[in-house]
Amino acid sequence: MDHESPMLFDDGLPATDVGYRGASAAAAAGISYRQLDYWARTELVEPSIQTATGSGSQRLYSFRDILVLKLVKRLLDAGVSLQQIRVAVEQLHEAGVSDLTNTTLMSDGVTVYLCTSQDEVIDLLGQGQGVFGIAIGRVLREVEATLVDFAAEEAQVQDELALRRARKIS
Repeated sequence: MDHESPMLFDDGLPATDVGYRGASAAAAAGISYRQLDYWARTELVEPSIQTATGSGSQRLYSFRDILVLKLVKRLLDAGVSLQQIRVAVEQLHEAGVSDLTNTTLMSDGVTVYLCTSQDEVIDLLGQGQGVFGIAIGRVLREVEATLVDFAAEEAQVQDELALRRARKIS
């Protein structure tokens, strides 16, 4: 890949060499293809397997990329501005978070907080500020389940195509 982007997660998540096309990545993240395209062009979430290199080329997203897409969607749905989400994604890159299944993103709708322990959450709530949380491990499992379903559907389509070709040959 020509584009060198730092890996957001390095913690034993599914293999990074498996690529998902844009339509599958958008569906798994629960966003429109138009949002996916915009976020890639504005470098919010770029595909780490393969970037688009001109007309007709395809972006390929890793599992980690799709997880980030879904997290961005959740933060947008909660009212966090795209500008603050960009900052949060950058902070996650810089923090090098290694154990995502036990990490929660917290937000008061203005700022995004990274919480890796129960004490941090208590401290945030102790400030009297209302916050919401996104448990990344849960989102990770949702993305994983969606992609497993897509793989099963693609395998079924491939099997059907092979049968049709075999019938035409004989």
